[in-house]
Amino acid sequence: MLEEVGSLSERLRVQAVEGRGETLDIARTVNEYQSRIKSVTRKLMACVSELSMYQATGMKLEQEREARAAELQEAHERLEQGEPPTDDAEREWSRMERKREARLQMVARAQEEARANFGDVQTTAVPRPNAYLPEQIALPRPYGAMAPFKPTEPGSTMRHIVKPQPREIEI
Repeated sequence: MLEEVGSLSERLRVQAVEGRGETLDIARTVNEYQSRIKSVTRKLMACVSELSMYQATGMKLEQEREARAAELQEAHERLEQGEPPTDDAEREWSRMERKREARLQMVARAQEEARANFGDVQTTAVPRPNAYLPEQIALPRPYGAMAPFKPTEPGSTMRHIVKPQPREIEI
């Protein structure tokens, strides 16, 4: 009986030793599959969150589009009734008109002053409003910091630049 139990236990021991290698291989493949599943799950979650962000942005843009379409429709209706499209447009228009009127008045005043000072003399000279005034008077510059740009005459370095030769057009 002892020999039978010994042989049975020996067979089970051999079988257990052989099974350890298989178990190790199986455990490795299971771990590999689990890590792949986790990786795919993470990627899937990232895609889902990105999709939800795009959906939220799309819904927000859709609402904005609908609001703009309603605003446009209201502007068309107001124009058909002879009203300004929006209250802001009316204010902006009146502001622009006031500026235009002020500019026209300023030009008219300047022309009247020029006629009063010089008569009806026509000139091609570049106007220099402060040319004949002494520096001590300290009148403000007519253009402030934003004087109009007048390019300077070409300098001596221009001699190094070759003028382009226009090609003849052949038809």
